[in-house]
Amino acid sequence: MSVASERLRYRETGAEGKQKTRIIMQKISTVGTSNADVPLADPGMYQLDITLRRGQSLAARDRGGTSDPYVKFKIGRKEVFRSKIIHKNLNPVWEEKACVLIDHLREPLYIKVFDYDFGLQDDFMGSAFLDLTQLELNRSTDVTLTLKDPHYPDHDLGIILLSVTLTPKEGEPRDVTMLMRKSWKRSSKFQTQSLRLSDQHRKSHLWRGIVSITLIEGRDLKAMDSNGLSDPYVKFRLGHQKYKSKIMPKTLNPQWREQFDFHLYEERGGIMDITAWDKDAGKRDDFIGRCQVDLSSLSREQTHKLELQLEEGEGHLVLLVTLTASATVSISDLSVNSMEDQKEREEILKRYSPLRIFNNLKDVGFLQVKVIRAEGLMAADVTGKSDPFCVVELNNDRLLTHTVYKNLNPEWNKVFTFNVKDIHSVLEVTVYDEDRDRSADFLGRVAIPLLSIQNGEQKAYVLKNKQLTGPTKGVIYLEIDVIFNAVKASLRTLIPKERKYIEEENRLSKQLLLRNFIRTKRCVMVLVNAAYYVNSCFDWDSPPRSLAAFVV
Repeated sequence: MSVASERLRYRETGAEGKQKTRIIMQKISTVGTSNADVPLADPGMYQLDITLRRGQSLAARDRGGTSDPYVKFKIGRKEVFRSKIIHKNLNPVWEEKACVLIDHLREPLYIKVFDYDFGLQDDFMGSAFLDLTQLELNRSTDVTLTLKDPHYPDHDLGIILLSVTLTPKEGEPRDVTMLMRKSWKRSSKFQTQSLRLSDQHRKSHLWRGIVSITLIEGRDLKAMDSNGLSDPYVKFRLGHQKYKSKIMPKTLNPQWREQFDFHLYEERGGIMDITAWDKDAGKRDDFIGRCQVDLSSLSREQTHKLELQLEEGEGHLVLLVTLTASATVSISDLSVNSMEDQKEREEILKRYSPLRIFNNLKDVGFLQVKVIRAEGLMAADVTGKSDPFCVVELNNDRLLTHTVYKNLNPEWNKVFTFNVKDIHSVLEVTVYDEDRDRSADFLGRVAIPLLSIQNGEQKAYVLKNKQLTGPTKGVIYLEIDVIFNAVKASLRTLIPKERKYIEEENRLSKQLLLRNFIRTKRCVMVLVNAAYYVNSCFDWDSPPRSLAAFVV
Protein backbone atom coordinates (compact mmCIF):
# COMPACT_ATOMS: atom_id res chain seq x y z
CA MET A 1 0.00 0.00 0.00
CA SER A 2 1.38 3.41 -0.92
CA VAL A 3 2.03 6.15 1.59
CA ALA A 4 -0.69 8.35 0.02
CA SER A 5 -3.36 5.64 0.42
CA GLU A 6 -2.37 5.08 4.03
CA ARG A 7 -2.71 8.80 4.66
CA LEU A 8 -6.25 8.82 3.17
CA ARG A 9 -7.26 5.71 5.05
CA TYR A 10 -6.28 7.07 8.42
CA ARG A 11 -7.69 10.57 8.18
CA GLU A 12 -9.62 10.23 11.40
CA THR A 13 -10.29 12.40 14.38
CA GLY A 14 -10.14 11.83 18.12
CA ALA A 15 -7.57 10.05 20.26
CA GLU A 16 -7.62 6.83 18.17
CA GLY A 17 -6.98 8.72 14.95
CA LYS A 18 -4.08 10.64 16.48
CA GLN A 19 -2.48 7.44 17.71
CA LYS A 20 -2.74 5.86 14.25
CA THR A 21 -1.32 9.01 12.70
CA ARG A 22 1.77 8.76 14.92
CA ILE A 23 2.26 5.13 13.88
CA ILE A 24 2.10 6.09 10.19
CA MET A 25 4.59 8.92 10.75
CA GLN A 26 7.04 6.45 12.25
CA LYS A 27 6.59 4.14 9.26
CA ILE A 28 7.15 7.00 6.86
CA SER A 29 10.29 8.18 8.68
CA THR A 30 11.88 4.71 8.86
CA VAL A 31 10.85 3.19 5.52
CA GLY A 32 13.71 2.01 3.33
CA THR A 33 17.43 2.08 4.08
CA SER A 34 17.98 5.82 3.59
CA ASN A 35 16.19 9.14 3.68
CA ALA A 36 16.91 9.99 0.07
CA ASP A 37 13.22 9.74 -0.84
CA VAL A 38 12.01 11.86 2.08
CA PRO A 39 11.35 15.48 1.12
CA LEU A 40 13.93 17.96 2.39
CA ALA A 41 12.67 19.65 5.53
CA ASP A 42 12.66 23.31 6.44
CA PRO A 43 15.84 25.11 7.51
CA GLY A 44 16.92 24.23 11.03
CA MET A 45 14.79 21.04 10.96
CA TYR A 46 17.59 18.48 11.44
CA GLN A 47 19.91 17.72 14.31
CA LEU A 48 23.07 15.77 13.59
CA ASP A 49 24.70 14.09 16.60
CA ILE A 50 28.31 13.14 15.85
CA THR A 51 30.54 10.92 17.96
CA LEU A 52 34.16 10.92 16.78
CA ARG A 53 35.39 7.49 17.84
CA ARG A 54 38.95 6.94 16.68
CA GLY A 55 41.39 6.85 13.80
CA GLN A 56 43.39 3.93 12.47
CA SER A 57 46.67 3.79 10.54
CA LEU A 58 46.82 7.53 9.99
CA ALA A 59 49.62 9.13 7.98
CA ALA A 60 52.90 10.03 9.70
CA ARG A 61 53.80 13.68 9.31
CA ASP A 62 56.51 14.21 11.97
CA ARG A 63 60.17 13.27 11.81
CA GLY A 64 59.74 10.64 14.50
CA GLY A 65 57.28 8.69 12.35
CA THR A 66 54.23 9.85 14.29
CA SER A 67 51.63 12.65 14.09
CA ASP A 68 49.59 14.88 16.41
CA PRO A 69 46.17 14.48 14.72
CA TYR A 70 42.99 16.45 15.18
CA VAL A 71 39.80 16.52 13.07
CA LYS A 72 37.76 19.35 11.56
CA PHE A 73 34.12 18.92 10.55
CA LYS A 74 32.63 21.26 7.97
CA ILE A 75 29.25 21.64 6.32
CA GLY A 76 29.50 23.82 3.26
CA ARG A 77 32.25 26.28 4.06
CA LYS A 78 31.38 26.54 7.75
CA GLU A 79 33.39 24.72 10.40
CA VAL A 80 30.95 23.14 12.87
CA PHE A 81 33.28 21.19 15.16
CA ARG A 82 36.96 20.69 15.90
CA SER A 83 38.34 17.83 17.99
CA LYS A 84 41.10 17.94 20.56
CA ILE A 85 44.70 17.10 19.63
CA ILE A 86 46.04 13.60 20.32
CA HIS A 87 49.81 13.86 20.55
CA LYS A 88 52.19 11.35 18.94
CA ASN A 89 49.64 8.75 17.89
CA LEU A 90 48.70 7.21 14.54
CA ASN A 91 45.75 5.32 16.09
CA PRO A 92 44.15 8.08 18.18
CA VAL A 93 41.04 7.57 20.32
CA TRP A 94 38.91 10.71 20.70
CA GLU A 95 35.42 9.63 21.86
CA GLU A 96 34.21 13.21 21.46
CA LYS A 97 30.61 14.22 20.85
CA ALA A 98 29.14 17.17 18.99
CA CYS A 99 25.61 18.31 18.19
CA VAL A 100 25.02 20.29 14.98
CA LEU A 101 21.86 21.95 13.65
CA ILE A 102 21.54 21.49 9.87
CA ASP A 103 19.54 23.69 7.54
CA HIS A 104 19.24 21.06 4.79
CA LEU A 105 20.73 17.76 3.64
CA ARG A 106 22.09 18.91 0.30
CA GLU A 107 25.55 19.71 1.69
CA PRO A 108 27.66 16.69 2.75
CA LEU A 109 29.64 16.54 5.99
CA TYR A 110 33.27 17.26 5.15
CA ILE A 111 35.88 15.67 7.44
CA LYS A 112 39.51 16.85 7.34
CA VAL A 113 42.36 15.52 9.48
CA PHE A 114 45.43 17.63 10.29
CA ASP A 115 48.71 17.12 12.09
CA TYR A 116 49.25 19.80 14.73
CA ASP A 117 52.65 21.40 14.12
CA PHE A 118 54.07 23.42 16.99
CA GLY A 119 54.59 27.01 15.84
CA LEU A 120 54.24 26.16 12.13
CA GLN A 121 51.44 25.51 9.65
CA ASP A 122 49.53 22.29 10.36
CA ASP A 123 50.05 19.42 7.90
CA PHE A 124 47.16 17.92 5.95
CA MET A 125 46.56 14.21 6.71
CA GLY A 126 43.55 13.42 4.55
CA SER A 127 39.86 14.13 4.06
CA ALA A 128 36.55 12.36 3.44
CA PHE A 129 32.86 13.12 2.72
CA LEU A 130 29.72 11.79 4.37
CA ASP A 131 26.51 11.99 2.32
CA LEU A 132 23.81 12.96 4.84
CA THR A 133 20.97 11.92 2.53
CA GLN A 134 22.05 8.28 2.92
CA LEU A 135 21.53 8.25 6.71
CA GLU A 136 18.49 6.68 8.33
CA LEU A 137 16.46 9.03 10.46
CA ASN A 138 16.31 8.52 14.23
CA ARG A 139 18.88 5.76 14.15
CA SER A 140 22.54 5.69 15.22
CA THR A 141 24.81 4.66 12.35
CA ASP A 142 28.44 3.59 12.60
CA VAL A 143 30.44 5.03 9.73
CA THR A 144 33.95 4.15 8.53
CA LEU A 145 35.53 6.79 6.29
CA THR A 146 38.66 6.25 4.22
CA LEU A 147 40.90 9.31 4.17
CA LYS A 148 42.20 10.49 0.81
CA ASP A 149 44.36 13.29 -0.53
CA PRO A 150 42.80 14.87 -3.67
CA HIS A 151 46.27 15.47 -5.11
CA TYR A 152 47.41 11.87 -4.49
CA PRO A 153 44.26 9.70 -4.73
CA ASP A 154 46.22 6.42 -4.69
CA HIS A 155 47.82 7.02 -1.28
CA ASP A 156 46.36 5.21 1.72
CA LEU A 157 45.99 7.73 4.58
CA GLY A 158 44.07 5.60 7.10
CA ILE A 159 40.46 5.60 8.27
CA ILE A 160 38.22 7.56 10.66
CA LEU A 161 35.41 5.88 12.63
CA LEU A 162 32.28 7.82 13.54
CA SER A 163 28.83 7.29 14.96
CA VAL A 164 26.17 9.64 13.62
CA THR A 165 22.47 10.12 14.31
CA LEU A 166 20.23 12.30 12.14
CA THR A 167 17.03 13.48 13.83
CA PRO A 168 14.24 15.64 12.38
CA LYS A 169 13.53 18.61 14.63
CA GLU A 170 9.95 19.28 13.46
CA GLY A 171 7.00 18.90 15.85
CA GLU A 172 4.30 16.24 15.54
CA PRO A 173 1.35 17.47 13.41
CA ARG A 174 -2.16 16.42 14.34
CA ASP A 175 -2.99 15.39 10.80
CA VAL A 176 -0.56 13.78 8.37
CA THR A 177 -2.09 15.44 5.29
CA MET A 178 -1.34 18.87 6.76
CA LEU A 179 2.36 18.12 7.33
CA MET A 180 3.85 19.85 4.30
CA ARG A 181 1.45 22.80 4.47
CA LYS A 182 2.24 23.49 8.13
CA SER A 183 5.96 23.02 7.63
CA TRP A 184 6.00 25.72 4.95
CA LYS A 185 4.09 28.09 7.24
CA ARG A 186 6.59 27.49 10.01
CA SER A 187 9.69 27.92 7.83
CA SER A 188 10.35 31.52 8.83
CA LYS A 189 9.87 30.62 12.50
CA PHE A 190 12.40 27.79 12.35
CA GLN A 191 14.87 29.93 10.42
CA THR A 192 14.74 32.53 13.19
CA GLN A 193 15.02 29.86 15.87
CA SER A 194 17.98 28.25 14.11
CA LEU A 195 19.77 31.59 13.84
CA ARG A 196 19.12 32.32 17.49
CA LEU A 197 20.41 28.90 18.56
CA SER A 198 23.54 29.16 16.44
CA ASP A 199 24.19 32.71 17.63
CA GLN A 200 23.73 31.67 21.26
CA HIS A 201 25.96 28.64 20.76
CA ARG A 202 28.65 30.72 19.09
CA LYS A 203 28.69 33.50 21.65
CA SER A 204 27.88 31.78 24.92
CA HIS A 205 28.57 28.07 24.86
CA LEU A 206 31.72 27.77 22.76
CA TRP A 207 34.15 29.33 25.23
CA ARG A 208 34.23 28.92 28.99
CA GLY A 209 36.56 31.73 30.01
CA ILE A 210 39.17 34.27 29.00
CA VAL A 211 42.94 34.11 29.41
CA SER A 212 44.52 37.56 29.41
CA ILE A 213 48.23 37.54 28.49
CA THR A 214 50.79 40.31 28.83
CA LEU A 215 54.13 39.68 27.11
CA ILE A 216 56.50 41.85 29.16
CA GLU A 217 60.06 41.11 28.07
CA GLY A 218 62.74 38.63 27.06
CA ARG A 219 66.00 38.11 28.90
CA ASP A 220 69.33 36.89 27.51
CA LEU A 221 67.91 35.44 24.32
CA LYS A 222 70.09 33.51 21.91
CA ALA A 223 72.05 35.55 19.35
CA MET A 224 71.07 34.48 15.83
CA ASP A 225 72.64 37.22 13.65
CA SER A 226 76.27 37.74 12.69
CA ASN A 227 76.40 40.95 14.75
CA GLY A 228 75.76 38.97 17.96
CA LEU A 229 72.17 40.18 18.26
CA SER A 230 68.67 39.08 17.16
CA ASP A 231 65.42 40.57 15.91
CA PRO A 232 63.09 38.57 18.18
CA TYR A 233 59.34 38.11 18.12
CA VAL A 234 57.08 35.59 19.88
CA LYS A 235 54.23 33.37 18.64
CA PHE A 236 51.47 32.19 20.97
CA ARG A 237 49.07 29.36 20.23
CA LEU A 238 46.12 28.03 22.25
CA GLY A 239 44.13 25.48 20.25
CA HIS A 240 43.31 27.17 16.96
CA GLN A 241 43.90 30.68 18.34
CA LYS A 242 47.15 32.39 17.43
CA TYR A 243 48.92 35.64 18.25
CA LYS A 244 52.18 37.09 16.96
CA SER A 245 54.02 39.84 18.80
CA LYS A 246 55.78 42.77 17.19
CA ILE A 247 59.44 42.47 16.13
CA MET A 248 62.07 44.08 18.36
CA PRO A 249 65.15 44.85 16.21
CA LYS A 250 68.75 44.23 17.29
CA THR A 251 68.39 43.17 20.91
CA LEU A 252 68.76 40.15 23.16
CA ASN A 253 66.66 41.71 25.94
CA PRO A 254 63.50 42.90 24.15
CA GLN A 255 60.79 44.92 25.91
CA TRP A 256 57.43 44.13 24.28
CA ARG A 257 54.80 45.26 26.82
CA GLU A 258 52.01 43.77 24.66
CA GLN A 259 48.64 42.62 25.94
CA PHE A 260 46.14 40.29 24.21
CA ASP A 261 43.36 37.83 25.10
CA PHE A 262 42.54 34.23 24.19
CA HIS A 263 39.24 32.40 24.76
CA LEU A 264 39.24 29.22 26.83
CA TYR A 265 37.30 26.44 25.10
CA GLU A 266 38.25 23.68 27.55
CA GLU A 267 37.13 23.40 31.17
CA ARG A 268 40.68 22.76 32.40
CA GLY A 269 42.25 25.48 30.28
CA GLY A 270 44.56 23.51 27.98
CA ILE A 271 48.21 23.97 27.02
CA MET A 272 49.44 27.28 25.56
CA ASP A 273 52.41 26.88 23.21
CA ILE A 274 54.95 29.70 22.98
CA THR A 275 57.80 29.95 20.45
CA ALA A 276 60.44 32.67 20.02
CA TRP A 277 61.80 33.50 16.57
CA ASP A 278 64.42 35.72 14.97
CA LYS A 279 63.22 37.71 11.97
CA ASP A 280 65.49 37.11 9.00
CA ALA A 281 64.84 39.31 5.97
CA GLY A 282 64.56 37.34 2.76
CA LYS A 283 65.08 33.97 4.45
CA ARG A 284 63.21 31.64 6.74
CA ASP A 285 63.04 32.98 10.29
CA ASP A 286 65.41 31.37 12.81
CA PHE A 287 64.07 29.42 15.75
CA ILE A 288 65.21 30.77 19.15
CA GLY A 289 63.35 28.54 21.62
CA ARG A 290 60.03 27.31 22.92
CA CYS A 291 58.08 26.84 26.14
CA GLN A 292 54.59 25.88 27.32
CA VAL A 293 52.14 27.07 29.94
CA ASP A 294 49.69 24.59 31.49
CA LEU A 295 46.68 26.81 32.13
CA SER A 296 44.99 24.14 34.23
CA SER A 297 47.66 24.64 36.92
CA LEU A 298 46.90 28.38 37.29
CA SER A 299 44.23 29.60 39.69
CA ARG A 300 41.31 31.63 38.32
CA GLU A 301 40.62 35.31 38.92
CA GLN A 302 44.27 36.02 39.73
CA THR A 303 47.18 37.52 37.81
CA HIS A 304 50.29 35.31 37.67
CA LYS A 305 53.76 36.57 36.79
CA LEU A 306 55.64 33.79 34.96
CA GLU A 307 59.33 33.61 34.08
CA LEU A 308 59.63 30.84 31.50
CA GLN A 309 62.89 29.16 30.51
CA LEU A 310 63.11 28.62 26.74
CA GLU A 311 63.70 25.00 25.76
CA GLU A 312 65.89 24.09 22.78
CA GLY A 313 67.41 27.55 23.09
CA GLU A 314 68.57 30.18 25.54
CA GLY A 315 66.99 32.89 27.67
CA HIS A 316 63.71 33.57 29.45
CA LEU A 317 60.32 35.09 28.63
CA VAL A 318 58.43 37.07 31.27
CA LEU A 319 54.61 37.00 31.09
CA LEU A 320 51.57 38.07 33.07
CA VAL A 321 48.72 35.54 32.74
CA THR A 322 45.20 35.99 34.13
CA LEU A 323 42.36 33.45 33.83
CA THR A 324 38.82 34.77 34.09
CA ALA A 325 35.73 32.54 34.12
CA SER A 326 33.00 33.43 31.63
CA ALA A 327 30.14 32.59 34.01
CA THR A 328 28.77 35.45 36.06
CA VAL A 329 28.86 35.55 39.84
CA SER A 330 25.61 36.99 41.10
CA ILE A 331 25.78 39.50 43.94
CA SER A 332 22.48 38.22 45.27
CA ASP A 333 23.92 34.69 45.37
CA LEU A 334 26.91 35.95 47.32
CA SER A 335 24.72 37.53 49.95
CA VAL A 336 22.34 34.59 50.43
CA ASN A 337 24.21 33.31 53.47
CA SER A 338 24.85 36.51 55.38
CA MET A 339 26.40 34.61 58.30
CA GLU A 340 29.20 33.23 56.11
CA ASP A 341 29.77 36.67 54.59
CA GLN A 342 30.00 38.19 58.05
CA LYS A 343 32.48 35.53 59.20
CA GLU A 344 34.59 36.04 56.10
CA ARG A 345 34.63 39.80 56.64
CA GLU A 346 35.63 39.34 60.28
CA GLU A 347 38.55 37.14 59.21
CA ILE A 348 39.69 39.79 56.71
CA LEU A 349 39.45 42.51 59.35
CA LYS A 350 41.47 40.35 61.73
CA ARG A 351 44.12 39.73 59.07
CA TYR A 352 44.66 43.47 58.59
CA SER A 353 44.26 44.52 62.21
CA PRO A 354 46.90 46.89 63.75
CA LEU A 355 48.20 43.99 65.89
CA ARG A 356 49.39 42.04 62.82
CA ILE A 357 51.90 44.60 61.58
CA PHE A 358 54.84 42.30 60.91
CA ASN A 359 52.85 39.54 59.20
CA ASN A 360 53.74 39.84 55.48
CA LEU A 361 54.58 43.52 55.08
CA LYS A 362 53.84 43.39 51.34
CA ASP A 363 50.20 42.41 51.96
CA VAL A 364 48.82 45.87 52.74
CA GLY A 365 45.10 45.28 52.28
CA PHE A 366 42.14 43.67 50.52
CA LEU A 367 39.99 45.15 47.74
CA GLN A 368 36.62 43.83 46.54
CA VAL A 369 35.00 45.34 43.44
CA LYS A 370 31.43 44.53 42.37
CA VAL A 371 30.83 45.52 38.76
CA ILE A 372 27.04 45.69 38.74
CA ARG A 373 25.82 47.29 35.52
CA ALA A 374 26.16 50.18 33.08
CA GLU A 375 23.57 52.44 31.49
CA GLY A 376 23.43 54.56 28.35
CA LEU A 377 26.65 53.31 26.76
CA MET A 378 27.92 54.50 23.42
CA ALA A 379 26.74 52.55 20.35
CA ALA A 380 29.86 51.10 18.71
CA ASP A 381 28.23 48.82 16.09
CA VAL A 382 26.39 49.78 12.92
CA THR A 383 23.25 48.20 14.41
CA GLY A 384 23.10 50.92 17.05
CA LYS A 385 24.16 48.48 19.79
CA SER A 386 27.40 47.43 21.49
CA ASP A 387 28.91 44.22 22.89
CA PRO A 388 30.29 45.65 26.14
CA PHE A 389 32.64 44.06 28.65
CA CYS A 390 34.65 45.52 31.55
CA VAL A 391 38.34 45.39 32.38
CA VAL A 392 39.18 45.99 36.05
CA GLU A 393 42.82 46.94 36.73
CA LEU A 394 44.79 47.55 39.89
CA ASN A 395 48.43 48.21 38.97
CA ASN A 396 49.42 45.08 37.00
CA ASP A 397 46.46 42.93 38.07
CA ARG A 398 43.93 42.80 35.24
CA LEU A 399 40.56 40.96 35.34
CA LEU A 400 37.71 40.89 32.82
CA THR A 401 33.97 40.43 32.93
CA HIS A 402 32.01 38.43 30.38
CA THR A 403 30.57 40.15 27.31
CA VAL A 404 26.90 41.16 27.16
CA TYR A 405 25.97 41.11 23.49
CA LYS A 406 23.78 43.68 21.70
CA ASN A 407 23.09 45.82 24.74
CA LEU A 408 23.64 49.44 25.77
CA ASN A 409 22.49 48.79 29.35
CA PRO A 410 24.43 45.64 30.31
CA GLU A 411 24.27 43.87 33.66
CA TRP A 412 27.44 42.01 34.65
CA ASN A 413 27.00 41.35 38.40
CA LYS A 414 30.62 40.25 38.58
CA VAL A 415 32.72 40.32 41.76
CA PHE A 416 36.51 40.72 41.77
CA THR A 417 39.02 40.63 44.63
CA PHE A 418 42.55 42.06 44.69
CA ASN A 419 45.43 42.10 47.14
CA VAL A 420 46.40 45.71 47.82
CA LYS A 421 50.16 46.33 47.81
CA ASP A 422 50.01 50.13 47.83
CA ILE A 423 47.10 52.05 49.33
CA HIS A 424 47.97 54.98 47.04
CA SER A 425 47.12 52.88 43.96
CA VAL A 426 44.30 53.82 41.62
CA LEU A 427 41.57 51.38 40.57
CA GLU A 428 40.76 51.64 36.86
CA VAL A 429 37.56 50.25 35.33
CA THR A 430 37.36 50.42 31.54
CA VAL A 431 34.42 49.48 29.32
CA TYR A 432 35.16 48.10 25.85
CA ASP A 433 33.09 46.91 22.90
CA GLU A 434 34.07 43.41 21.79
CA ASP A 435 34.93 43.12 18.11
CA ARG A 436 35.92 39.72 16.76
CA ASP A 437 37.62 41.12 13.67
CA ARG A 438 39.55 43.98 15.26
CA SER A 439 40.82 45.10 18.63
CA ALA A 440 38.17 46.11 21.15
CA ASP A 441 36.67 49.61 20.86
CA PHE A 442 37.00 51.94 23.83
CA LEU A 443 33.67 53.03 25.39
CA GLY A 444 34.69 54.74 28.63
CA ARG A 445 36.84 54.62 31.75
CA VAL A 446 36.79 55.60 35.41
CA ALA A 447 39.77 55.94 37.76
CA ILE A 448 39.15 55.69 41.52
CA PRO A 449 41.93 56.25 44.11
CA LEU A 450 41.69 53.64 46.84
CA LEU A 451 41.88 56.28 49.57
CA SER A 452 38.70 57.94 48.25
CA ILE A 453 36.55 54.78 48.38
CA GLN A 454 33.57 54.67 50.72
CA ASN A 455 33.07 51.03 51.70
CA GLY A 456 29.84 49.24 50.82
CA GLU A 457 28.30 52.14 48.90
CA GLN A 458 26.84 51.42 45.48
CA LYS A 459 27.74 54.42 43.38
CA ALA A 460 27.23 55.53 39.77
CA TYR A 461 30.41 56.75 38.07
CA VAL A 462 30.30 58.81 34.88
CA LEU A 463 32.48 57.25 32.19
CA LYS A 464 35.30 59.45 30.89
CA ASN A 465 37.57 59.47 27.85
CA LYS A 466 40.95 57.73 27.68
CA GLN A 467 42.82 60.71 29.13
CA LEU A 468 40.20 61.11 31.89
CA THR A 469 39.93 64.79 30.95
CA GLY A 470 36.25 64.83 30.05
CA PRO A 471 33.07 62.75 30.17
CA THR A 472 31.92 60.34 27.51
CA LYS A 473 28.55 58.62 27.14
CA GLY A 474 27.22 56.33 29.88
CA VAL A 475 27.57 55.58 33.59
CA ILE A 476 28.75 52.47 35.42
CA TYR A 477 27.53 51.23 38.81
CA LEU A 478 30.17 49.87 41.19
CA GLU A 479 30.23 48.76 44.80
CA ILE A 480 33.72 48.77 46.31
CA ASP A 481 35.16 47.68 49.65
CA VAL A 482 38.77 48.24 50.71
CA ILE A 483 40.24 47.00 53.99
CA PHE A 484 43.87 47.75 54.84
CA ASN A 485 46.41 47.94 57.65
CA ALA A 486 47.27 51.60 58.24
CA VAL A 487 50.77 50.89 59.57
CA LYS A 488 51.69 48.64 56.63
CA ALA A 489 50.26 51.22 54.23
CA SER A 490 52.39 53.97 55.81
CA LEU A 491 55.56 51.87 55.55
CA ARG A 492 54.74 50.99 51.94
CA THR A 493 54.57 54.71 51.12
CA LEU A 494 58.36 54.90 51.53
CA ILE A 495 58.88 52.28 48.81
CA PRO A 496 58.83 53.41 45.15
CA LYS A 497 55.57 52.89 43.30
CA GLU A 498 55.10 49.61 41.44
CA ARG A 499 55.88 49.95 37.76
CA LYS A 500 52.96 49.30 35.46
CA TYR A 501 53.93 46.99 32.63
CA ILE A 502 51.16 47.97 30.24
CA GLU A 503 50.54 51.63 29.54
CA GLU A 504 48.65 53.41 26.82
CA GLU A 505 50.71 54.02 23.71
CA ASN A 506 51.54 57.66 23.15
CA ARG A 507 49.80 58.57 19.91
CA LEU A 508 50.16 61.78 17.97
CA SER A 509 47.53 64.26 19.14
CA LYS A 510 46.67 67.22 16.93
CA GLN A 511 45.50 69.24 19.92
CA LEU A 512 48.68 68.56 21.86
CA LEU A 513 50.82 69.37 18.81
CA LEU A 514 48.98 72.66 18.28
CA ARG A 515 49.27 73.58 21.96
CA ASN A 516 53.02 72.93 21.98
CA PHE A 517 53.44 74.88 18.74
CA ILE A 518 51.68 77.91 20.25
CA ARG A 519 53.88 77.69 23.36
CA THR A 520 57.03 77.50 21.25
CA LYS A 521 55.88 80.44 19.13
CA ARG A 522 55.31 82.57 22.23
CA CYS A 523 58.80 81.80 23.55
CA VAL A 524 60.36 82.66 20.19
CA MET A 525 58.40 85.93 19.99
CA VAL A 526 59.61 86.93 23.49
CA LEU A 527 63.22 86.43 22.36
CA VAL A 528 62.64 88.34 19.11
CA ASN A 529 61.02 91.28 20.93
CA ALA A 530 63.87 91.33 23.44
CA ALA A 531 66.38 91.48 20.56
CA TYR A 532 64.48 94.38 18.96
CA TYR A 533 64.46 96.25 22.26
CA VAL A 534 68.20 95.80 22.78
CA ASN A 535 68.88 96.94 19.21
CA SER A 536 66.69 100.04 19.66
CA CYS A 537 68.80 101.08 22.65
CA PHE A 538 71.70 101.84 20.32
CA ASP A 539 69.73 103.58 17.54
CA TRP A 540 69.36 106.88 19.51
CA ASP A 541 65.60 106.85 18.90
CA SER A 542 65.38 107.62 22.61
CA PRO A 543 68.54 109.55 23.69
CA PRO A 544 68.06 108.92 27.46
CA ARG A 545 67.63 105.18 26.92
CA SER A 546 70.58 104.99 24.52
CA LEU A 547 72.78 106.95 26.97
CA ALA A 548 71.80 104.62 29.80
CA ALA A 549 72.59 101.62 27.57
CA PHE A 550 76.08 102.96 26.80
CA VAL A 551 76.74 103.62 30.50
CA VAL A 552 75.69 100.06 31.36
